[in-house]
Amino acid sequence: MSSVPDINTLIKIGQLKKPYGIKGWLWVFSDTDDRSAIFDMQPWWIKTATGIKPLTVSKWRQQGSGLVAQFEQVPDRNIAETMNGVTIWVAKDSLPEPEEDEYYWSDLVGLRVINEQNEYLGDIAEMFDNGAHDIMRVATNADSLDNEERLIPWHKQTVLQVNMAEQTVLVAWPNDY
Repeated sequence: MSSVPDINTLIKIGQLKKPYGIKGWLWVFSDTDDRSAIFDMQPWWIKTATGIKPLTVSKWRQQGSGLVAQFEQVPDRNIAETMNGVTIWVAKDSLPEPEEDEYYWSDLVGLRVINEQNEYLGDIAEMFDNGAHDIMRVATNADSLDNEERLIPWHKQTVLQVNMAEQTVLVAWPNDY
């Protein structure tokens, strides 16, 4: 069994949903692009009132358009009922290396966003998917151009360059958008 990871190295990859059946199975919502890839990322961890605990997948399968799984720690539906809404975490070092020009959202949060006019718009506070594409929520601070929070789409026409060494993202996004 893996040793308990440092809580600061954990990355959210999904969430448990309502029980499925009577044998302790649960619906699993995956945050990964390829939904079933969540099962390749092991071991899973959950945060509880008594600390970080492992969550071991014993079986899983595609069910309709979703995913369901059974866990060693969840022997029946009664326990499964208590797991609805629990967030699934993995240690960052257990994730595969991203391809060139691919990034984990957790690596982007905190980067400085600068536009083509060399104006500092703020820092990436959050990344999320709106259904059409990924969005960066750029929050302002004392050094940013103005007090306007911005929602900037993450696609090739908008994101011109990511410089991880300098912790910056160059965007085609004038300050009046």
